[in-house]
Amino acid sequence: MTRSVIVTVHDLMQQDYRYVLTEDEGAHFDSRFTPELTPKQMLSLGVFGGKYMTDCRDEFPADWFTEAKLCHERHDPALNFFGVNASQPLSVWRKKGWIHPMDPRGWFQWYCRYYRGRRVPEEDDRQIRRWLAMRRHVTQIRNNCIPGDLSCRSRQRQALLHWAYDSRKI
Repeated sequence: MTRSVIVTVHDLMQQDYRYVLTEDEGAHFDSRFTPELTPKQMLSLGVFGGKYMTDCRDEFPADWFTEAKLCHERHDPALNFFGVNASQPLSVWRKKGWIHPMDPRGWFQWYCRYYRGRRVPEEDDRQIRRWLAMRRHVTQIRNNCIPGDLSCRSRQRQALLHWAYDSRKI
């Protein structure tokens, strides 16, 4: 990226929030962070019951939404790739301290902004450590499921999709 780009956010959860893109989209990730899915792929597979990104399309590239499975009215687990609910309410995330004010929607919002090129070292480190902790679910699926049996541990597999792990490959 030859120059920094300022993004201004206007959605239901943030008004006039600004951040700077300092890296090329999808590039120069922390060496510990190797997501298997892009935000666009996650949205097209079906994550978060389709409710997650319905009011913030202007912030992200339009092509992320061409095949996204979204539902503005409600969280619909049928839209998830595995057809199950693998989410906790935002109130639980807040209570557990998982939400940082700059990303009031949580990890996936952080990932979308990180993927686009925003870097906030302390918050990036925190979120990457949370992402790394999800590997325990990969291990549980490997230890308890026949390879390729997508019906085995579908809730855990859906949760992994929410964290950019491609659980279809396990």
